[in-house]
Amino acid sequence: MAYWLFKSEPGAWSWDDQVRDGTAEWDGVRNYQACNNMKAMKKGDLGFFYHSVNEKQVVGIVEIAKEYYPDPTDKSERFGMVDVKAIRPFKRPVTLAEIKGEPRLEEVALVRQSRLSVMPIEDEHWKLICAMGETKA
Repeated sequence: MAYWLFKSEPGAWSWDDQVRDGTAEWDGVRNYQACNNMKAMKKGDLGFFYHSVNEKQVVGIVEIAKEYYPDPTDKSERFGMVDVKAIRPFKRPVTLAEIKGEPRLEEVALVRQSRLSVMPIEDEHWKLICAMGETKA
């Protein structure tokens, strides 16, 4: 199993929206590196749901429900998407400041490539961030 992080602006698509819909398309990604990350995802992989912009915090866990397929919103036909399913919220959201303040997380893509919208998370980082959020890994 692999682990991921999905960034979303809460005003565009929030954790509450994800929970309400259960399973939803993760579309609109137009960055090649983020898209390549989605191509590597397998059904059953888990990901952090991260509120970007003003909140900047991990708020929940999603599961890959459908592997990479073409994104019909992309007129260039170069980019795709995956479907994600809400699994559980974090008991305590973990902020970007907390992640940056934890020396064991200095290599997390969220710190190194802050603008990337979909990124891999190493196993040990997954466990640590879940523990920080008082949430089952």
